[in-house]
Amino acid sequence: MKTPALILGGTGYVAGELLRLLVAHPDLEIAGILSDSQPGESVAKAFPHLAPALGELTFCSEAELTALISTLPISALFSAAPHGVSAALIDRLLESAEVAGTAPRVVDISADYRYSTAEAYAAVYHHAHGAAARIKDFVCAVPEHLRTQPAKHVAHPGCFATATLLASVPLLAEKLVSPTIFVSGITGSTGSGRKPVDGTHHPVRHSDLYSYNALSHRHIPEITACAAAVSGIEADFAFVPHSAPIARGIHVTVQATLAPGITITTAELRDKLRAFYSHSPFVRVLESAPRIKDVVASNYANLSATSNGRTIAVMCVLDNLNKGAAGGAVQWMNRLLGLPEHRGLTAVAPGWT
Repeated sequence: MKTPALILGGTGYVAGELLRLLVAHPDLEIAGILSDSQPGESVAKAFPHLAPALGELTFCSEAELTALISTLPISALFSAAPHGVSAALIDRLLESAEVAGTAPRVVDISADYRYSTAEAYAAVYHHAHGAAARIKDFVCAVPEHLRTQPAKHVAHPGCFATATLLASVPLLAEKLVSPTIFVSGITGSTGSGRKPVDGTHHPVRHSDLYSYNALSHRHIPEITACAAAVSGIEADFAFVPHSAPIARGIHVTVQATLAPGITITTAELRDKLRAFYSHSPFVRVLESAPRIKDVVASNYANLSATSNGRTIAVMCVLDNLNKGAAGGAVQWMNRLLGLPEHRGLTAVAPGWT
């Protein structure tokens, strides 16, 4: 039998990508999708490209989803709700499930459970955490960096964080570099959400490339904490993000100085990365420079690297909506439910997008 899947924050881009993945998943089936602003409305109306697969599915209210989760012995709960909303919403649903004796598994794609303390979260987002007592039940990491499961639920890192961690954690864990990491990242417009704003409005972004929040992006503390949890090293990440005139995709370049006494060639560096990710079905290390078109709409991340004997550069590309959000969340949920990690996620990129 398939496990019922529930989605919070049902009208955004990440929710749409979750729906696209779930309708084809062999072991999960969509049982409910929450939109308090559009209960009873057709889900296909919000996502016309998914209409052939969604049938008569409609959005439900929080009350309806609460009643549903209380009747399901086990369920897969994905939250694509906004930051600052997700934590309290998840908490209320888990409280109802606990009273009913049901056991949902949660993957939160918002930032609400990515930090280990409420104080660390508030320092970044400048408001109180919505359910501080629930933080202990979550762990934040990319699937490739945490082989065991020390918590009931998972907070999936952000899209920029996922790409940066995939590129930088092996360098820190293998003690190849000094702990100052320079990151230049480029992202597509879907990373900013569905509501048009100056930074994502097409006439502003078209045929242009520009940086924003240089050295002060909110993902920096998240990246630092996740990297330290895996590598044991609290590195200094100097991150400069850029907006690109594309809809989907992330490209990061991570640079660092080789640690004292370390010498490594480009070929040796790539072999180190391959060995580090040898048990990771969605990470591929290439001989050539990775390209966004080769991963867009897939759950794969492509890396490559080079060394000049003094400095290392690692490049990583992934799809921000898939591997950086919905796909990574499904990958985590597969593990929470005891399914093969790759289940429902092996479709390759379409290319020529």
